[in-house]
Amino acid sequence: MAAFTAFPAAAQTGPVHLRVGAHAIGMMSRIDPGIGDRIETEPYLTQSMLLGHVSLAGGTFELAATLDLEGLTLPDGELAPGNAGEGYVDKRHPHTYMHELMATVSPRLSAVDLTISAGRGFAPFGTDDPMVRPFVRYPANHHWSQILERWVLMAALRRGPLSIEAGLFNGNEPQGPDDVGGFDRFGDSWSARGTLRPAAGLELQGSYAYIESPEFRSGFGLDQRKWSASARLERALSPASTAYLFLEMAETHEYADGREAFIFTSVLGEAAWRPGPWTSALRFERTTRPEEERLLDPYRSPRPHSDETIIGATRWNTVTAQVARSFSMGGSSVAPFIEFSHNAIEEVTGAIFDPVAFYGSTSIWSVSLGIRIRAGMQHRRMGRYGAALPAAPHDDDDMHMTNRDQ
Repeated sequence: MAAFTAFPAAAQTGPVHLRVGAHAIGMMSRIDPGIGDRIETEPYLTQSMLLGHVSLAGGTFELAATLDLEGLTLPDGELAPGNAGEGYVDKRHPHTYMHELMATVSPRLSAVDLTISAGRGFAPFGTDDPMVRPFVRYPANHHWSQILERWVLMAALRRGPLSIEAGLFNGNEPQGPDDVGGFDRFGDSWSARGTLRPAAGLELQGSYAYIESPEFRSGFGLDQRKWSASARLERALSPASTAYLFLEMAETHEYADGREAFIFTSVLGEAAWRPGPWTSALRFERTTRPEEERLLDPYRSPRPHSDETIIGATRWNTVTAQVARSFSMGGSSVAPFIEFSHNAIEEVTGAIFDPVAFYGSTSIWSVSLGIRIRAGMQHRRMGRYGAALPAAPHDDDDMHMTNRDQ
């Protein structure tokens, strides 16, 4: 399916600490029915990334980089019923090559942990990127629950169990894998997030974001106001067994000229259990999304879109289950997996979009069979920087259950 040279997990040269790694998933996916009541079967090399992390002066300065190669390995997107974003519908779009390039400075203070981060990456909003959670298939709420691939300037403050973040960024989404964004709109959008960790392994999060015209690069489209709340619990049940529970709720309100035009909501729950090298995981999601006019390619929609192109809204109730078995080989691992999903679709606005006419059914089944390959370091948490990360020893190569050995 895919192969990488095993990178060294760490290389120490004086005060410089360098870690590099790689990640990819080779799989075959089958959707029944796809658009037009057709069975769709496609092979993929997805989530193909090169990772790097540099730490200087005992962690006073850090640089995190992620090169995402999906523009080359996934140019037409990945079949994913219910997903929508950046001009793709019922497919997950490829991320930009410069997925993440964030520098973090940590001034030395005695009473609190304070960090300043800047670069291209995740805004301080919502939950972790789905790629560091147990499942391969992205949930439909990806664009409701994370804000990524923006130029960001942010500060994070942590004292005891509480951390607070705030950041400025550009509102416009990327327009393709090679879009590195511009600085002409930097600072037109902002977000803030608070996280409480009252006990070991337990994390409570709440955040808010204002995003100006994400779909229109010129800045004259619908604006978004977003809310997110989540609870996460990860505990070792024994030396060889770990359990993970996760619940999130998200809302996105879209505004036209200051008037609320649309509301899209999401509730998602995940659970996973890892006894030894095996992982079993289950996810339920209930997410609404806009239905837009489609292009000649029915998996694509006009971009930029406007409220005039929205022809309805649907609710996607999705159950996903996965079983995986990991095999470790030094600093690398391979993990064969099988993942099943069932989507139940409802049209919720009474508009002209008819799921039965479009898909042939309101019930869609999918199955993915493949192998996940990891080499070297991996992100411990993707979407947080500096003081926003849980206080932990500097051992990013020792991954949490949700993104280790799967």
